[in-house]
Amino acid sequence: MDWTLEVVLLPVSDIDRAVAFYRDQVGFALDHDTRNEHMHVVQLTPAGSGCSIVIGDLPAQTEMAPGSMRGLQLVVADAAAAREELVSRGVECGEITVFDERDGGTFFGFADPDGNTWAVQQIKARAVHPLIPVEARQRFGAEQES
Repeated sequence: MDWTLEVVLLPVSDIDRAVAFYRDQVGFALDHDTRNEHMHVVQLTPAGSGCSIVIGDLPAQTEMAPGSMRGLQLVVADAAAAREELVSRGVECGEITVFDERDGGTFFGFADPDGNTWAVQQIKARAVHPLIPVEARQRFGAEQES
């Protein structure tokens, strides 16, 4: 049986500010933004990822203190290009650090407006072998639109 991690709850103090940061600055896709008199819940997904973040004001989402998530990890094929993209969108990023010369040993980090922190790891093999092939992403997108 496969067990897939598909959602991580992210504690934030201001939902709209977090949406603007993750969608407009970091570049995550906005999957849904649901508001009614009882709740406000938003799901965003990094390009190529099978796992999304969810922010909101339901009890399960407000049990953690805003900014208390540490070391969530994103993987990119080119850390320098990813860092440059984020910086160009106004995201403050740490410097690139090479812990190990082998693929997977290069990192940089950033934090959201609440202080939740992210590590960005370079795995060059993702350029050739993405976890979710482009064809599958395109097929899934077409299914979502119909």
